[in-house]
Amino acid sequence: MRRQDREITREEAIGILEKGEYGVLSMSTPANEGYGIPLNYILYNNELYFHCATAGLKVETLRNNNKASFCVVGKTKVLPDDFGTLYESVIVAGTTSEVEGSAKLEVLKQFMVKYYGECNREGMEYIDKLHEKVIVIKMVMESVTGKARRQ
Repeated sequence: MRRQDREITREEAIGILEKGEYGVLSMSTPANEGYGIPLNYILYNNELYFHCATAGLKVETLRNNNKASFCVVGKTKVLPDDFGTLYESVIVAGTTSEVEGSAKLEVLKQFMVKYYGECNREGMEYIDKLHEKVIVIKMVMESVTGKARRQ
């Protein structure tokens, strides 16, 4: 990291991941082109999880090369008088795999809790109806780095 004075601890980086709503998953396509896609996610049991359709470029790309990077930007504030910005960001590098069975259902429940506050009866009915039509992807976090410029 070039600006080591702005490096944050792993614990701070995990806190930013926990609070974040969206991030960008970056991969290398089968044609060896860069591909980044914004998506929602959860941090659960110290691993990142995403979901997607059963077909498409994202899943095809990850099946071809399971190495990926994920970036989350936390709080930001432009400082016009300073020509600068206050910010916090995290980059995770890791290996992805598809989640199956009861683990997949549990992760989908955790998505409900994060984004809708609870996994009630209606939420479970939604999961039961659609869980076969989605893929859940787990990213084992092999490296977590974060930076921040705070006042």
